[in-house]
Amino acid sequence: MKELVYETQGTCAKAIRIHLNDDNVVEEVRFLGGCNGNTSGISSLVKGMKAEDVINRLEGIRCGNKFTSCPDQLSKALKEMISCSLS
Repeated sequence: MKELVYETQGTCAKAIRIHLNDDNVVEEVRFLGGCNGNTSGISSLVKGMKAEDVINRLEGIRCGNKFTSCPDQLSKALKEMISCSLS
C-alpha cells in the first residue's frame, strides 16, 4: 500500500491524503478542506479506480477562473505517486 499527503496549490482544499494499493488502484482519498460535498463526492467516485483512469478523467479540470481545481490537484498527486513508484 502506498500513501501520500499532497499539499494542493490554488484550491480551497489544503491537502489530499491518498492510499493506493500495489496495483495502483485507489483505496481511499480524503481532501483536507475544500467544499465537503464536492470533495466527498470525488472521493467516492474514484474509489476502486485505477490511478491512471482517474488521471485521464480529472486532469485539466478548472474551477471557475482558477488555473486548477480539486479534481485536477488529485490527478497531479496521483501522477506523483505513480512516478515515485516507478523510480
